[in-house]
Amino acid sequence: MSAQDSSATPGCPPQTAWLASLGRAIICGLANFGDFWLFAGRTMRYAPLTLLRRRDIQRFLPQCYAIGTLSVPVILITGVFVGMVLAVQAIEQFMSVGLAERMGVIVSLSVVRELGPVLAGVMLAGRVGGALAAELGTMNVTEQLDALRSMGTDPIRVLVSPRFAACVLLTPVLTLYCDLMGVGGGWFICVPLFDIPNSVYWDYTAAALEKWDVASGLLKSVFFGACIGLISCYKGFNCKPGAEGVGKACTESFVLGFVVILILDFFLAFGLKGLYESIWGFKSVF
Repeated sequence: MSAQDSSATPGCPPQTAWLASLGRAIICGLANFGDFWLFAGRTMRYAPLTLLRRRDIQRFLPQCYAIGTLSVPVILITGVFVGMVLAVQAIEQFMSVGLAERMGVIVSLSVVRELGPVLAGVMLAGRVGGALAAELGTMNVTEQLDALRSMGTDPIRVLVSPRFAACVLLTPVLTLYCDLMGVGGGWFICVPLFDIPNSVYWDYTAAALEKWDVASGLLKSVFFGACIGLISCYKGFNCKPGAEGVGKACTESFVLGFVVILILDFFLAFGLKGLYESIWGFKSVF
């Protein structure tokens, strides 16, 4: 028997084996997609209870420290250098056309609307998402999840819902820190280094930056935090045995979380833009 015949799917001619493999891959992908949403539904059902019961709050607070407090230095460094790099790249072009005083508008709007939420989400996907996937994956490999099930305890309620709730609630807070540091980094480049008047810089920024810009960025971060929590916990719960499986779950959680954040950012930006135009169009009528 040739190598081609030995690799063919049993019961299928060699010419159609690729079609059978494609069909299996599609069915497997759809099954995993359905399992993920069942997992997400159970997680979101238990998440509100995390903030209502004392025993659940005791599980929730340590996750707030691990996900929120320990992530603050990374978020602050990311925010300040994003604002500084953005200002450095744009200041020369704005000075050449006599619009250097409006640099605060560009830096603030860019950071608050897009760069702050997205980069904060990406950093959390790498730091928090990988840690959650590794932690839960190790519990899965060492059969700690099976031990909880054998005692009549739902591991999703005990392990996943506190982590998910912490991601959803703290990602907007960390995003706000990132926004503040980004705006401060842009100010540091423009005002002390390039001698733009401080009052003019902030006057243009205050006139251009609206509450809607801040609210839209924070709303995006809520969805980003939910995606990070769900994807990383799901990958940890369903990782393959062994150290290789745990490492692969960590990598997949970060990569998939990063891709989903970018996709969500596009659709949320498109939807929020339409909503903003609809609201102002409605107000203009009256």
